Amino acid sequence: MPKRKVAALEKVEADLVNLQYKIRRDPKSYAQEFYDQWLAYDAQRQIFISSPTTASSDDVKKFHDLVDLVAHVADLYPEITTPYPDHLKDLLNRHHATLDKELREKIVGSLTLLRRKDVIDSTNLLTTLFPILISTPSKTLRSLLYTKIISDLRESNSKSTNHRLNRTIQTVLHNLVTSDRTSTKGMWATRITRELWRRQIWTDAKPCDVMKEACLSDNEKVVVGGVRFFLGGDKAREEMEDDSSDDEIDMKKLKHQSGINKKTKKRQKALEKAVDKVKRQERKKNAPHPLNFSALHLIHDPQGFAEKLFQKHLQNKKNRFTLENRLLILQLVTRLVGLHKLTIISLYSWFAQYLTPKQASVTSFLASLAQGTHNLVPPDAIEPLIVKIANEFVSEAAASEVAAAGINAIREVAIRQPLCMNDTLLQDLVMYQKSKDKGVVMAAKGLQSLYREVYPELLQKKFRGKAASMGLKSGEVKQWKFGEEEAGGIEGIELLEKYKEEQKEKKKAEKVGEDGEAKDDDEDDDGFNSDEWEVGSSDSDDSSTGWINVGDSEDDEPAPKRAKTDSEAPGLVDADKENAEVEANRISKLATTTILTPADLLKLQELRREANIDKAMGNTSKRKKELIARHIDEGVTADDIELPAQLGKKSTKEERVALAKDGKPGREEHKSTQAIRKSKKEAEGKSTTNKEKARKKNFLMTIGKARAKNKRSLQDTKKALKAHIARSKSGGRRANGT
Repeated sequence: MPKRKVAALEKVEADLVNLQYKIRRDPKSYAQEFYDQWLAYDAQRQIFISSPTTASSDDVKKFHDLVDLVAHVADLYPEITTPYPDHLKDLLNRHHATLDKELREKIVGSLTLLRRKDVIDSTNLLTTLFPILISTPSKTLRSLLYTKIISDLRESNSKSTNHRLNRTIQTVLHNLVTSDRTSTKGMWATRITRELWRRQIWTDAKPCDVMKEACLSDNEKVVVGGVRFFLGGDKAREEMEDDSSDDEIDMKKLKHQSGINKKTKKRQKALEKAVDKVKRQERKKNAPHPLNFSALHLIHDPQGFAEKLFQKHLQNKKNRFTLENRLLILQLVTRLVGLHKLTIISLYSWFAQYLTPKQASVTSFLASLAQGTHNLVPPDAIEPLIVKIANEFVSEAAASEVAAAGINAIREVAIRQPLCMNDTLLQDLVMYQKSKDKGVVMAAKGLQSLYREVYPELLQKKFRGKAASMGLKSGEVKQWKFGEEEAGGIEGIELLEKYKEEQKEKKKAEKVGEDGEAKDDDEDDDGFNSDEWEVGSSDSDDSSTGWINVGDSEDDEPAPKRAKTDSEAPGLVDADKENAEVEANRISKLATTTILTPADLLKLQELRREANIDKAMGNTSKRKKELIARHIDEGVTADDIELPAQLGKKSTKEERVALAKDGKPGREEHKSTQAIRKSKKEAEGKSTTNKEKARKKNFLMTIGKARAKNKRSLQDTKKALKAHIARSKSGGRRANGT
């Protein structure tokens, strides 16, 4: 283009920018000038409506600047610019494929600007952009429209949730997926829904219904998009959450508790990891429910959805999906089965054809089998699969990695349904802890430890361990039957009950020590009697000031007991009574007889936290219900199955050399470890330690202290050493800030 034309176009653009600035300052004075520009805009628009491809570059540039001018001042002249939004929509709908790239982007940007100025609403804008997003062949335009749609939905829901707009867009996306299940247009529905879910703009069940329909589509890409949403959407959403927590844990107290016996770096690291773990668990518990709901929990009719998904994409032999995508679908089906405790019996017989070491990605199939098992699955349906895994994977002729993976897969299944194992097979698998391979030994010992907790009767006496044997003798270890569920209650209430008993015993011992005789220990120092809070603890039934015991009224007499027949054996009746007494003693009476005060609830939270830290540091054994509930939310991956084989595998020389060189300088530097640390500190601007400073101190400055040390007596030396030990335990001269 000649320089004169370029200069003329630049002058026109500058004049329009200057006019726009003047109009913004005084709209009434420049109404005529704007009207002239409006006529020029309308004339150029007629040209582009009739034939946009024949317009010259000068006309495109002029029209581009006029569109920009009108968009910025349209809210100041509503009478003149009333048809302006319809003009832009009509032009974009007709000629979005043939318009100049910059002009097309300017029209989209102008529509967005009109939305921000409230000239048009969000529904008007989105219903214009969305059909073009689906139909346009231009990749750059699709990216621009996708960004604008997401941005507008975020802006519309920033101050408060715009339920009307959200319902409209969700209905559009749902219809897009269900109208044509073979088309790839549903991919845009999955992309938009996944992004808005990740940004926590949509958190209800409607987006899950959209992705549910996407999973049942006939197009492979749409199905994979929907499946990945359910498998990874919650993790992506958690990454967007702020990791900061308002609840601070008293680190000094925990450090003091952990360092009573001995202070070591290993113990300190274990404590810090345990505290981080408890913090994450508390953040998840205290998070608001709409943000904490998983997409898998919001699915309507999970049983029907899992059955349709399994029959359409896995059982159907005409399905031509790749193995990787079929594994993703299988993982979703088994996650639904395990999480909601669904019953799909045909799923387990379908697994049998894939449980061989020669099968590609067999560890993923094993992980999915474990993931789809729960305590309500009939043991008869799983036992043949356990036997097949043992026959195919676990043998003396099999490779060590294969045997370790097989035993670990059996263990993962047995965690969720311990009744699937028989004693003969279990004894055979436990004997593999005498293998020469470390991975196989770890897997076999893990299976043995599991059954010590959940079903010790299946093990031989020499493999049960001390705790399990004593539990079987005393009757504390109870064997659960198929379909039996443990009664729920307040988490950690037994810890609070134990703490209260200890405090009562402590106060009683103190009063006995002071007065020489025991006093009533139920009354606290402040005169508060805890018995007054107990239900039904009033001494007199006629007292109007105490609690009314409604269970002792004459009108509510207990039902008469059924007469014992001759067919009932006395031993059976006695066993039932004994079981009832054990169950009654097992349930804590604190929550049923006492009203918990706010102080009790705070103490309960503290005791829970300490118990969680002890469990995370490995100070307490795992309980049975914790073992069975493992991975119920996170699921099982192929890495969990392959872990023992990876840990037991001996590293190669190259791996050991790479590990040794990690974080160290190149050979050409020839620096010691201390020199590297010193240079690193200097680069970070840190100072030296007190020991390093003492080494560099002038000799004449140390003579006095050395002479004083030589003149000290043995008693003085003993006192100095004791004081040094006391300062070390309390955290140095600052004494932990006290």
